[in-house]
Amino acid sequence: MTTLENTKAIVDSYLRGNHMAVLDRLADDVQWQHGSVSDVPWYRERRGKAEVAEFFASLADVDFLKWEPKYYFSEGDLALVLINSDYRVKRNGRRVIYDDCVLLFRFNPDGKLARFEHKADLLAGWLAYHDRSID
Repeated sequence: MTTLENTKAIVDSYLRGNHMAVLDRLADDVQWQHGSVSDVPWYRERRGKAEVAEFFASLADVDFLKWEPKYYFSEGDLALVLINSDYRVKRNGRRVIYDDCVLLFRFNPDGKLARFEHKADLLAGWLAYHDRSID
């Protein structure tokens, strides 16, 4: 399976809510959300499949109004996906809207996802999680 096909399979599984299928495509020591905001549960950096499963559990705290992949790019072991996303933090109703958010997927030689990064305005998510705004 090519990097692009593998990436599309992961994204499709995520869209269907099949988190087990996503976990099956991860390296055992996967790095997830590298360089993230640590006190927002769904932005926390994680390592290994068990911690990625905790990421999926943390999504119970948000309602996704939109999560749509727009473009896929790949070269070698790297793939990028541009998405539009709109979610609401359940506990306070605050919304976070991302246009052209970048998802980065890096695969190991065995075709397993070794590193995943979410490149977006993490401050917007932090502010929503903490029910704050910039004045």
